[in-house]
Amino acid sequence: MKARTVEFVDVLNPAVGLDCPRCGLWTARFGWFCRNCAYRLWPNAEAAGRAYRTWRLHDSSRMRVHQWDDELPVEETVLVVDFRQRAHELGIHVFPSSHWPIVVCAGLLFAGLAAVPLLPVVRIILAVIGVFLFVLGVGGWMLEDVRLYPAEDEGAHGEAHGVETHRE
Repeated sequence: MKARTVEFVDVLNPAVGLDCPRCGLWTARFGWFCRNCAYRLWPNAEAAGRAYRTWRLHDSSRMRVHQWDDELPVEETVLVVDFRQRAHELGIHVFPSSHWPIVVCAGLLFAGLAAVPLLPVVRIILAVIGVFLFVLGVGGWMLEDVRLYPAEDEGAHGEAHGVETHRE
């Protein structure tokens, strides 16, 4: 009876893929067949599986490699970008969280409800509330921007964005 060990596996070779002996194209090293031309790389699936497990257990960094991989998996790195800092470097104003867009939407809601066929007095009250909230929201939003990003002089805002201002 044959032993259940693999006769030879080069465990020091870190390559997961290899060139197929028949077609010469890159394929998975521990796959039973070449994915390109179906050439048999191992005598059977059990031998390929045993070779794969022996190779993988030799080095703990190979634990994330699958038997059918032809490239080592790339470690995923999390790229952390401070978008506020990047925008500041580029001269872009990034608005902080604000409650004024909600007020603008509430104003539009009430103004839209004024279009529903109700009693004329109710429609006028809804329209007044809607216009008031809309103007309050837009004005508050603009004042918030002016307070957060004050301009040093009249032409500073246009020049910062590459807009030429006419001065005499």
